[in-house]
Amino acid sequence: MLIVAIFFTSAYGWAVERTAYRPLRGSTRLAPLISAIGMSIFLQNTVQLTQGARVKPIPPVLEGGLVLWDTPAFSVQISWSQMLIIVTTVTLMVAFTWMITQTPFGRQQRSCEQDRTMAALLGVNVDRTISLTFMLGAALAAVAGVMVTVYYGVVDFFIGFLVGIKAFTAAVLGGIGSLPGAMLGGLLIGLIESFWAAYLWAEYKDVATFGILCLVLMLRPSGLLGRPEVEKV
Repeated sequence: MLIVAIFFTSAYGWAVERTAYRPLRGSTRLAPLISAIGMSIFLQNTVQLTQGARVKPIPPVLEGGLVLWDTPAFSVQISWSQMLIIVTTVTLMVAFTWMITQTPFGRQQRSCEQDRTMAALLGVNVDRTISLTFMLGAALAAVAGVMVTVYYGVVDFFIGFLVGIKAFTAAVLGGIGSLPGAMLGGLLIGLIESFWAAYLWAEYKDVATFGILCLVLMLRPSGLLGRPEVEKV
């Protein structure tokens, strides 16, 4: 299912880039953002119409785990699904960090991010680079979706909305453009939500997450591991 999900979501990523982003590439920054929100709503409603609006449960795939600490008061354990998520996340982060920093395609990505016009003048196929980047991002989203489904055991058409917003929050918290920063941001958000729900109010854990996002944007806009952009004149 992971291979099938990667194939279909990569095709979705390519199609979304061709229809919702490429025509607006020379427009203002606000236009692609509005187009992305509209495409998100379109995809959600497409899944709702084709697959139904009800929650779809799946049987447990990985059961059991390891007990790390056992006392009469409480026990600390980690499930196999949690271990799978940790190993997969670290492996993908290392692989993509190497790809972006050490491979020709990674240099093309970074050049397009810095200056698309100059990259095109130097022989970089900008359209192909951006399309492949969208496909890779969609493939990573497929891996994340499968991991979430394996862990929680349910899926519905609206499951990606809040997760997507928190993923954006994690990227901002860790630092836009930093893969280790995005991973660190996601880990911190998970810890904040867990401790907030355990010791304060579980129904306000999302409020705590977005409140921290507001503080980061006000106090450190570049994120924890991000670097402020220096524009040379």
